[in-house]
Amino acid sequence: MQSRKIPATIVTGFLGSGKTTLLRHLLQNAQGLRIAVIVNEFGELGIDGELLKGCGIGCDETGAPNGQLFELANGCLCCTVQEEFAPVMEQLAARRDQIDYLVIETSGLALPKPLVQAFQWPALRNAFTVDAVVAVVDAPAVAAGRFADDPVAVDAQRRADDNLDHDSPLHELFEDQLATADLVIVHKTDGMDTAALAVVEAAIRLETAPGVKLLHAQHGRIDLAVLLGLERAVEDVIDQRKTHHDAEEDHDHDAFDSVSVNLQVLDRARLLTVLQDLVGRHEIYRVKGFVSLPGAAMRLVIQGVGTRFDSYFDRAWRGDEMRQSRLVLIGAGLNAVVLQAELDRDLSASVHS
Repeated sequence: MQSRKIPATIVTGFLGSGKTTLLRHLLQNAQGLRIAVIVNEFGELGIDGELLKGCGIGCDETGAPNGQLFELANGCLCCTVQEEFAPVMEQLAARRDQIDYLVIETSGLALPKPLVQAFQWPALRNAFTVDAVVAVVDAPAVAAGRFADDPVAVDAQRRADDNLDHDSPLHELFEDQLATADLVIVHKTDGMDTAALAVVEAAIRLETAPGVKLLHAQHGRIDLAVLLGLERAVEDVIDQRKTHHDAEEDHDHDAFDSVSVNLQVLDRARLLTVLQDLVGRHEIYRVKGFVSLPGAAMRLVIQGVGTRFDSYFDRAWRGDEMRQSRLVLIGAGLNAVVLQAELDRDLSASVHS
């Protein structure tokens, strides 16, 4: 068993595409498979890690330094990784006889190619193989031209002119994720008509390699047999998959800003309206966080992509945690002071109106 390589599936996708939802479904339906999951987070709060811990299958944090490695009740493992990727991989390699599959969720702002290339390092190559790169795509967002500098018209112009300079990092990121993919999950397709789905698929196929399959899905529901066990050994072929950032030595998140705000929230509906207005005034791509509502024993989760917002209660507040409302805003050209002031003003105005 020590000579066996752990197959690693890398799940990539733009902010809010549904990667965490997919992983929650995977863990809840592991069917006896022992799956290790690594979550790479971007921003000041471990929102996605928190959501995974609340997936309902029971995480045991006992003995986990800084919440780095969690034992799940069904035999799976859950890791949160920011700067300590290599040590966690060493821990997993040492337990390879206890792991059937490894699934890595990249940050919504991460380039998958450098991560795959890390598996070429001898220390990782000897213990792991990249089973496949799976890209999760937010179908309604693509249909709305969300990844274009100027919605559909500019996107059509970009596709028609191969020499056009791509100024938007969102476009380049979206394209680079698709260029590295072995499988694309076209997510949130419920409610979309055939014509809209055809437009989405055409846009995706412009960026994917020939033969890459597209699968429609809702709420992260994908059969494990489809998602795992593709046996592509991507680390051996990743250098042949061309992306915008091949000439760069490193990729960082300088093109993006992550701003944390603390709020006094009295009304759920009003908060969502205020956030939608804020997104309309600023270049905000993603909003996520937790909210404490007066009189509510449960913690409210806020998730937003563009002007689309979801909110739901996920669990009761623990006695040892501070009940506060804190959100992370991810976008470009964001000013923390300005955003905090505007939110305070608009939420306060709703109280006095």
